[in-house]
Amino acid sequence: MELHFLGTGAGVPSKQRNTSAIALKFLNHYKGSLWLFDCGEATQHQILHTTLKLSKLDHIFITHLHGDHLFGLPGILGSRSFQGGTSPLTIYGPVGIKHFVKTVLSTSKTVLRYPLSIIEIHDDMSLDLGEHHVYIKKLDHAIESFGFRIEEKSKHGTLLVEQLKKLGIQPGPIYKAIKNGEQVKLDDGRIISGKDFLGPEKKGKVITVLGDTRRCDTAISLAKKANVLIHEATFMKKDSHLAFDYFHSTSEDAAYIAKRAKVSKLILTHISSRYQKDNINMLVREARKIFPKTYIAEDLRMFTI
Repeated sequence: MELHFLGTGAGVPSKQRNTSAIALKFLNHYKGSLWLFDCGEATQHQILHTTLKLSKLDHIFITHLHGDHLFGLPGILGSRSFQGGTSPLTIYGPVGIKHFVKTVLSTSKTVLRYPLSIIEIHDDMSLDLGEHHVYIKKLDHAIESFGFRIEEKSKHGTLLVEQLKKLGIQPGPIYKAIKNGEQVKLDDGRIISGKDFLGPEKKGKVITVLGDTRRCDTAISLAKKANVLIHEATFMKKDSHLAFDYFHSTSEDAAYIAKRAKVSKLILTHISSRYQKDNINMLVREARKIFPKTYIAEDLRMFTI
């Protein structure tokens, strides 16, 4: 999987950082499809600077309905249609997302050439999306804001070929059934369970993407032992009073969550436009004092998982 950061700024964009948008590209699942988390203004323009294709976009997750996470959505929907996209697209977002999308499409007379589904989400919701589960919980923000935990489903372990050969079971179509953990009847009448000939189960990857939030216990539960946690860091430590007043987090808050949740990697995003150059480095240093494996997202930067 690849994480493409399309917009890493906070409420007001800057020359260096566009408003919020993150694309998750699948390399081995869903024929290389694309999921989008938030869609700030000019997200489709940011995509033009990448190899990402709107025709591959299957799911859009909106964390909350503030404009810097939402105002790029109409353009994405229209351009996907204009560029010949015909496969179904589903949008997930807080109550109100359905009204917003339908109003924009109706007012602008935009006709989509693909089936569009809109699902309004709620606290403690879960989605089964094929090879992945998505768990959704409400965070602590000025308006309803959600975090998403994306869990890749575990896979069967490696087939223990040598053990099968010792029993006289040679390679062939039967190996597929055994690999699937099925109960198999051999030609000589013996019955074996495929589960007895598989190595340890391969645990899937976990990615946690949080919307805007103060530091909260819900973030820890969503991020528990994730391979990657993407957490907002709107403010520096010295501005923690502003973070609290405006329902946001500091870089230290994000690092605290990462440490408590025992994640493998923390990526900071949603950086206030008040911070430039040296201040950006300070944000990272503040977080690394608590959680060393901290990185800061930049527009158009990609991380491989």
